[in-house]
Amino acid sequence: MGVNGDGTDEPGWDVSPEDEIAPVVEAAGRQVKLWREAAGMRVVELGQAIGYGEDLVRKVERGARIPRAEFLDRADGVLNAGGHIAAFKEDMERARYPKKVRELAQLEAKAVEQLLYSNHNIHGLLQTEEYARALFRTWRPTLSQDDLQRAVAARLARQTVFDRSPAPELGFVQEEVTLRRPVGGTMVLRRQLEHLLEVAQLAHVELQVMPTSHADHPGAAGRIQVLKFGDGTAVGRTDDEFNGRPVSDPRQLRILELRYGIIRAQALSPGESLSFIEQALGET
Repeated sequence: MGVNGDGTDEPGWDVSPEDEIAPVVEAAGRQVKLWREAAGMRVVELGQAIGYGEDLVRKVERGARIPRAEFLDRADGVLNAGGHIAAFKEDMERARYPKKVRELAQLEAKAVEQLLYSNHNIHGLLQTEEYARALFRTWRPTLSQDDLQRAVAARLARQTVFDRSPAPELGFVQEEVTLRRPVGGTMVLRRQLEHLLEVAQLAHVELQVMPTSHADHPGAAGRIQVLKFGDGTAVGRTDDEFNGRPVSDPRQLRILELRYGIIRAQALSPGESLSFIEQALGET
């Protein structure tokens, strides 16, 4: 959010009233307003003191704008709030991401095993920042700069799954075409392939490639994602089945696991896949 050199507000993230996160954003705004009024400061004075525009401060106070961490830290310090304002930083960090992404991230954070098949692009958990940014730039209608930043930040935030302890088991199968399509240009693709080679070295990650020449497999139906949880339950989804919605019915999950099992069996082994990616990198 912040301000530019002339003091005008940079693009920020508005809050939709129907979003479930709205009450938390409103609570953060009320805290800012309460502490500002207790300090006897006007909105414009607080804005000047923390380096933000008056309009943005008003939006934050009425819960219409999600404040960044630095906004909360500065306001907390200037208003001597003793950490009561800054305490909302973690909640506001989660609020920055679209509802669908928050829900997906919550599921991924609980999963002890993930089975993932991608046939159009590199899977989101494997994407570099510049690859993700280039990919989102292809969306139509075109994303605003604000929405683009939000989408990229949300995608990268999901990748904290790699830092969990104990680490979840992650199985990826990528179609060859995803390793060849130069999303963002040749150098972006090269760095993306190098990143894949690094991630594939992690003990809890199994990365496989499905060569284009292996045509007879059930992956033509679209992406597959199956998340398994510690209590034995699971949730899955695919592009063209069940209206693309997440499913948890054992009979429906069996279909997804059957498809994924066949895909994994027909893909290159992890060792062969590493060699394949290295070759693709050399040819890029």
